Amino acid sequence: MPGLYPLKFKPIYLEKIWGGNRLNKMLGKDFGTHPNCGESWELSAVEGNVSEVSNGFLAGNNLTELVEIYMGDLVGDKVFKKFGIEFPLLFKYIDANDDLSVQVHPNDKLSKQRHNAYGKTEMWYVIHAEKGALINSGLNRKLTREQYSEFLEQGRLQEILHYDKANSGDVFFIPSGRIHAIGKGVLLAEIQQTSDVTYRIFDYNRKDAQGNLRELHNDLALDAIDFSYLNEYKTKYSVKENQSSEIVSCEYFTTNLLKFSENLEKDYHYLDSFIVYMNLEGRFRIEFENREETIEQGETVLVPASLETFSMIPLTPEVKTLEVFIK
Repeated sequence: MPGLYPLKFKPIYLEKIWGGNRLNKMLGKDFGTHPNCGESWELSAVEGNVSEVSNGFLAGNNLTELVEIYMGDLVGDKVFKKFGIEFPLLFKYIDANDDLSVQVHPNDKLSKQRHNAYGKTEMWYVIHAEKGALINSGLNRKLTREQYSEFLEQGRLQEILHYDKANSGDVFFIPSGRIHAIGKGVLLAEIQQTSDVTYRIFDYNRKDAQGNLRELHNDLALDAIDFSYLNEYKTKYSVKENQSSEIVSCEYFTTNLLKFSENLEKDYHYLDSFIVYMNLEGRFRIEFENREETIEQGETVLVPASLETFSMIPLTPEVKTLEVFIK
């Protein structure tokens, strides 16, 4: 039987009240008849939405089955020891055609206590932003729990939120506990812990298709919120062409931005982790063990931990891709 190879998965498309059609227009996603496609889950082990392989001899198998069979060969020995058969990260593209709700995620401890789940630390890479589009990350002042509650009760929550103008290439790291919201007109890539625990704090008094206000979770959120204040919420980073440039690193994941226009030789024998490429612009080919796999714009590919050396060949003048693994 041939060995493991770079795996592609069928995207899972989710219709959202705030979704649009940029996933199709800008990333070539074919989500069919969804008029408001808000999210494309590229790689997921969330129960009920587990990704299925779309290429090669493993096509039709889901991600959890593969981790169970291939264990450390797929995800890395240390990763498998820590997470077992649960793949630890969730990769998404999000199209905000309208403002998303203001929300917060609990940390591992609180999430385990309440939901028997992992917490949610995440990051965003902005692919496209309409002029004037905003992203909320954090608070615009230091508050006590009591002060925050007063603003919330008076319907003045937006007065205390920190907003940044969103631009293509912006990076936001959002640890669990930080209040956040994606504004209207933003298309982004999201990398997060495998968790679907979200506390919705404010939703602009929007009603769903049945005319009901969406549920808020303010009582639960109070224990989860980090009330501290930062001068800067946007992540500063620099990029060197034709090499992996780190943009975010935390205990849950490391994300590099890789812009390349020439052939690259990759050697990850020291890493002991899977690698995921979310391909934002251009096309490239991965060459490995006398085989190859072509990655189109908008596609996501999982390189197994056992594939420690491979080549990346650009098929367009420039390629821009996110490269994610666990250190």
